[in-house]
Amino acid sequence: MAFFPEYERYDGLGLAELVRRGEVSAAELLEAALERIARVNPRINAVVTRMEAAARRFLEELPDGPFRGVPFLLKDLLSVCEGAPLTFGCRALRNFVPDHDGELVRRWRRAGLVILGKTNTPEFGLVAYTEPELFGPARNPWDLGRTPGGSSGGSAAAVAAGIVPLAGAGDGGGSIRIPAAYCGLFGLKPSRGRTPSGPDFGEIWQGAVVEHVVSRSVRDSAAALDAACGADPGAPYVVAPPERPYREELGRDPGRLRIAFSTRSPVGLSVHPEHEKAVREAAGLLATIGCEVEEREPPLDGIALARSYLTLLYAEVAADLGELGRLLGRRVRRGDVERPTWILGKIGRIVPAAALSEAKRLWGRAGRVMGAFHETWDVYMTPATAHPPARIGELRPGPLEMFGLRAVDRLGLEGLLHRSGLLENIALRNLERTPFTQLANFTGQPAMTVPLSHTAEGLPVGVQFTAAIGREDLLFRLAARLEAERPWFDRRPPLSGTPPREASANRIPCLKGGPGHVPPHPGSA
Repeated sequence: MAFFPEYERYDGLGLAELVRRGEVSAAELLEAALERIARVNPRINAVVTRMEAAARRFLEELPDGPFRGVPFLLKDLLSVCEGAPLTFGCRALRNFVPDHDGELVRRWRRAGLVILGKTNTPEFGLVAYTEPELFGPARNPWDLGRTPGGSSGGSAAAVAAGIVPLAGAGDGGGSIRIPAAYCGLFGLKPSRGRTPSGPDFGEIWQGAVVEHVVSRSVRDSAAALDAACGADPGAPYVVAPPERPYREELGRDPGRLRIAFSTRSPVGLSVHPEHEKAVREAAGLLATIGCEVEEREPPLDGIALARSYLTLLYAEVAADLGELGRLLGRRVRRGDVERPTWILGKIGRIVPAAALSEAKRLWGRAGRVMGAFHETWDVYMTPATAHPPARIGELRPGPLEMFGLRAVDRLGLEGLLHRSGLLENIALRNLERTPFTQLANFTGQPAMTVPLSHTAEGLPVGVQFTAAIGREDLLFRLAARLEAERPWFDRRPPLSGTPPREASANRIPCLKGGPGHVPPHPGSA
């Protein structure tokens, strides 16, 4: 069957409209996406599992939703899909296959999205780059030597490369917004509780994690949230429903918004000049469309919040490894997970319970600070990331660090390692590139990355906008206006450079395994 040659010219809603008018069939769209995977994926390693047979079966009774017939990919983390492997980027789960769909996947299917595969993610979604030992690194279509970010790096790379117009993603510290910024896409993290996490998960990462999509167009993101939003039975959080469908917000005037902005890193580290420039240019653009813009920032202790996030990381990884052991029916062994994950889990078992409670209380106070801040300012604008995407391998622990981790593990010195501050220094080194996104996860606010600029090298630069809890409507209005003022849809990556042979994925693993219950709920960096 010949595939649809104009496939990449349309967003998801545009493709669905063609299907609805009979100008192209859903089967042709599926063939176009599969052809794109075959042609492009060996260079970017974004898709790690193909679900071609299941996708063809789904076409036989295709729902008439807003995305009828549109090819779609799930992130291989949290997205529970019947009959499809769910690895969380972890080799111990390479053969795990759930026996049911999660509620969010059910809602995506009802919207007409045709799920044809799963995307690459770091192990348990713990970092802001996508280089799991299980699948190898995902690569940024704008520069194949760089990361697409994480933990939704595979999804962002696939959308940027034109495999699908939108893909599933999750965000526990920036994992929608960071990859969107690195790959030149639109990425919205909804408010805490806006999308469902059941029936398998309740509060994920102490409420930090929420799932949605990355997309090329604002309207696809709005329509996807319309299709997915709303609490499911037993939801730990219930946020007020929107006044009207989010798609209807796109044509509404955002009004004379009061926008505060800052380019200062909340952890006191460097910000790349071109990322600072992108925010200041956005401030100028906003002023021309009638917004009141001032350089202001909320009174928060960024270092203390960063340390609280590290405490959460220790505790959640320890709990995840415990859940992994129960799923496997045996004690988790060193070889089941990557070495840094193993060490984080061991530290998590010795960190005092009070430390996690103190961290959560700090988050609560930060939420109150931001609530007061938004009584004056409608939107808070910052860079989405502080620096361009790192080179592949740049952020992974180096040989000396790995030697030290092995020694600590062998000698049982996790307590000493924790008290030494070494891991905190490593975390801050990684956080230097991505210090702006975690705040919205602490507070539960909606935040979005908008691809408004590029560096001199041609790499995308995203600008982040954060609103008060429940105000996705305001963000969508603003995003639609920015998209009209500075369009980005037709900017396409060159798929430049050649990935090293040993790190590229020239085939997609075919993972087999029996059905089972859902594994632990790793977060999303």
